[in-house]
Amino acid sequence: MITSLPFSAVIFDLDGTLVDSERVALEAGRRAFLRFGETVAPGFLEGLIGRDRNAVAHALRDTYGHLDQPMLLQAIREESIALREARGLPLKPGVVLLIEEIAALGLPMAVATSSGVEEAERKLTLAGLRAHFTAVIAFDHVENPKPAPDPYLLAAEALGHAPELCLAFEDSDTGAASARAAGMRVVQVPDMLPSDGAHAHHLATSLIEGALAAGLPLRKSAEDSSA
Repeated sequence: MITSLPFSAVIFDLDGTLVDSERVALEAGRRAFLRFGETVAPGFLEGLIGRDRNAVAHALRDTYGHLDQPMLLQAIREESIALREARGLPLKPGVVLLIEEIAALGLPMAVATSSGVEEAERKLTLAGLRAHFTAVIAFDHVENPKPAPDPYLLAAEALGHAPELCLAFEDSDTGAASARAAGMRVVQVPDMLPSDGAHAHHLATSLIEGALAAGLPLRKSAEDSSA
């Protein structure tokens, strides 16, 4: 534990924060709808960003209930897997450097995500990040997903640190609200959707910028890098 810091652990969201998966999800969704001869309504898929799988399923059923829902969800999964296999799963800028800096500070790390546990583990492994995280808290692990505080509270518990001593990194308003409700200091770096940062302590344009604003004593090379 680094006693000079106002926090003793770091928790990351996954999609749109660590991995650049939201763009893949949008394209996969559009391709899946085309299988059914549908052109998805503008903004519909973007509105699903940051939502858990139950919320996504409800939105699909409410708006596209005339389509076979199990087949539609399966098509989205298949398209997502195909795109990731073809293109890999790119990291968000600064991820590798930031994780290295946090590890050098001796701060334990976890992931709190709205993805299912198998999907989360698959993404982290594909991105080469899994070994860095002591715990991965997924949708399956909590009764109340984001924006409820449960995922972040459970992640803090898994790391053995009080929530108020944890720093959280998020991209979406839903996730930032979850971390803020858990009592954590929140850095928000919007990805696909803009935000006014109402739930964040620090609204930033990059992970490195947000980390510096939160008080992480990163090396000068980190400040200058966009890796």
